Amino acid sequence: MLFMIYLFFFSLGQCSVDFNALLSFKDSVFDPSNSLSSWVNSSNPCIDSWYGVTCNPSTHRVTRLVLENLNLSGSTHSLHHLSYLRLLSLKNNRFFSSSAVNLSSWRYLRHLYLRQNLFSGKFPVGISTLRRLHRLDLSHNNFHGEIPMTELTQLPFLLTLRLESNSFTGPLNSIASFSSMSDFNVSENKLSGEIPAWMSRFPVSSFEGNKDLCGQPLQSDCFNRTALPATIKQKIRHPQSKRLSNGVVLMIVAVDVVAVMAALVTITWCCYKYKCFSDGTQAEAMETKSGSTTKLQRRSGSREVEIEAEELVMFEGCKGFRKVGDLLKSSAELLGKGNVGTTYKVVTDGGEMVVVKRVRQRRRRRDVDGWLRIMGGLRHANIVGLIAYYNSKDELLLVYEFLSNGSLHSLLHGNRGPGRTPLSWSRRLKIASEAAQGLAFIHSYKKDKIFHGYLSSSNILVDQQGYARISEPGLHQVLHSPSSSNDDYKAPELMLNNGDDTGLKNYTQKCDVYSFGVILLEILSGKTASGESGMSLVRWVQSVGKEEWGWEVFDFEMLGDKVMEGEMVGLMQVALLCVATLPKDRPKMSVVHGMIEDIRGKGRRNGGNRMVSILNDFSSDSSPSHSERNLGLH
Repeated sequence: MLFMIYLFFFSLGQCSVDFNALLSFKDSVFDPSNSLSSWVNSSNPCIDSWYGVTCNPSTHRVTRLVLENLNLSGSTHSLHHLSYLRLLSLKNNRFFSSSAVNLSSWRYLRHLYLRQNLFSGKFPVGISTLRRLHRLDLSHNNFHGEIPMTELTQLPFLLTLRLESNSFTGPLNSIASFSSMSDFNVSENKLSGEIPAWMSRFPVSSFEGNKDLCGQPLQSDCFNRTALPATIKQKIRHPQSKRLSNGVVLMIVAVDVVAVMAALVTITWCCYKYKCFSDGTQAEAMETKSGSTTKLQRRSGSREVEIEAEELVMFEGCKGFRKVGDLLKSSAELLGKGNVGTTYKVVTDGGEMVVVKRVRQRRRRRDVDGWLRIMGGLRHANIVGLIAYYNSKDELLLVYEFLSNGSLHSLLHGNRGPGRTPLSWSRRLKIASEAAQGLAFIHSYKKDKIFHGYLSSSNILVDQQGYARISEPGLHQVLHSPSSSNDDYKAPELMLNNGDDTGLKNYTQKCDVYSFGVILLEILSGKTASGESGMSLVRWVQSVGKEEWGWEVFDFEMLGDKVMEGEMVGLMQVALLCVATLPKDRPKMSVVHGMIEDIRGKGRRNGGNRMVSILNDFSSDSSPSHSERNLGLH
């Protein structure tokens, strides 16, 4: 009893530290718009909803402080007492530092955004103590001195590093590389020296504005920089006058000519042997970089005219073309290459835009035709339709509708740095519901036991009306070796089946349910399916207690609305059902869709909070049939 009393008063003491720190901060800043008017001595920051403040509901410690675009000015020194902060965003204000910024008191910090302020001095000290840091944005300030690259590369979870528009100097030297870094920018500083090789994967815009910086991806050649040692520059300016004799030069030229001729003869003989110039039946597209334009033409051959004259098998929605030649001669843009094949955006002569997938390997032609005709019959508002195909001994072309608004993956994970427009919770929940409805339709279509086979957030597209649509359903059932393109979406029962045949035999619709559960976790957390630091997203979420979901798992872009957080908890429970280890413990997709619709509020007219009842049923009896009886879907 005494121990409980001690804990109570200790907790109150800790809360008062945060309370006093926030009031001290308010007193030290100039607030022209009175944005912090809710911060009053007679209220509680965790109970009375102080502007921009979020607390851990269990400990009542401040975990998030978001004060953006408020034109506040002053010192941030008092905030160092908020030792349990996980997110601090002070973007677009006029804060300054009277001394070097010290980060060491925020050892739990995951996100730090100080963009567009008046901070100055050297790089903030204590960065090496922030072992949980994910995103750091110090851009558009007045920091100077060298960037501690060695310390930064030791932060295992760092994804974003934005340091542009400061006055940092020195080289970008680092022993290790950022293996997980996805957003990096040091432009508009005073950096010098050569860009490390591992940084060359970032665009030119990440480095431009540093006149003494050289190396890839910049066009500036480090070999000719003034920073080269004087001995090397002397040799460049005054090369030794030794020259090769004319006879040696002629001999080198002769050897080169003979080598080139021998190579041409060899290539010609090989091409003749393999009939590269005769019966060319290979269906290889021209190799181009993504985004460039090419033609889906075959190599010339005696069957070229015959193939172009052959007609496609067409389904509903196919218009503007009928023959293979209409596609092969059309303008095409390479969208990407994968394990399945190469995908193009094709614009026909009639102006129709379609997606053409050139499949590398598939099962027997007779089996493929049967499955493709089933796929061509799939018509639903939440499915991208197969509108035509061509299947011969040498070629398999699949033609789909073209959707221009991108994928769920790009909406969730693209440009997570400053300037991003967050994907709202209502839109996320709508996409989840519509994708669940599309997948449920696939699973129930004509009782053919169709499954998707490699569902991921990249396979959920958004059309011009904003509807979510699942692309390429059933494709892996026509392939020789159907398997998930990403192990992070693959159900546990498939991880032991590495053979080509066992993969197909053991894949069930419950494997799709698992993949969909991973997608729901992406929607909720804003993290990719691969997770971080070697732990998959599923394993990481399962390791976090339910009481910590609100401030540990859920995407910080969406937090703040209590009603919304309640819906997020509901969707999290649905996701965890879907990623159950055993297939029999996962619900059918029709059940999943029903639960998501209840979260959206459409199920309230059927008897109150049916969602809670369903989840309670799952916790007491994990069999899918039990849940289906409660929903009337058995």
